[in-house]
Amino acid sequence: MMISHSHLILDACCLINLAASGHLRAVLQSIPAQVAVTQLVKDKELKTLQILDEVENEAAIQFEQAIIQGLVIIVDFESEAEAELFVNYAALLDDGESATCAIALHRGWAIATDDKKAINLIKREASHLQIFSTLQFIKHWSEKTALDASALRETLNAIRFKGRYLPPQSDPLRVWWEKSLSV
Repeated sequence: MMISHSHLILDACCLINLAASGHLRAVLQSIPAQVAVTQLVKDKELKTLQILDEVENEAAIQFEQAIIQGLVIIVDFESEAEAELFVNYAALLDDGESATCAIALHRGWAIATDDKKAINLIKREASHLQIFSTLQFIKHWSEKTALDASALRETLNAIRFKGRYLPPQSDPLRVWWEKSLSV
């Protein structure tokens, strides 16, 4: 996995999917860039992460530990220009995606999103930015750690059911997803 930007900013949907995997910290460790999440996403999605695991708050705990360990940094708007982009994008996207896109675009950071509208916006507004998806990170991590087929299947099922994620037919890794689930 090549990331040509200094930072990679995760939006809400990727954060939830990676947390749902049960391996958030391990996946974050495998990403070859500084990972960031907006303050808005952190504040809003921490509640979602707390209910991913019905018995324990493992997803929220892993996210908080990732912050403490520096695997992910929390960023907020640093300028009026970023805040203005956020307001402009909020008419098109959810707040978390709007904040993530505004910061990625203004700072020239790579972005991780599974949101089709956010992907289209970034392609239109800043085609030079790299866009990554949940599946790219999971595939990269599973290959880097030589994850066995049953553990990968369990991870993908956790993302599918806890994260309520299903890759679109157009996703280039959809075949990999299906094959990995059927092994």
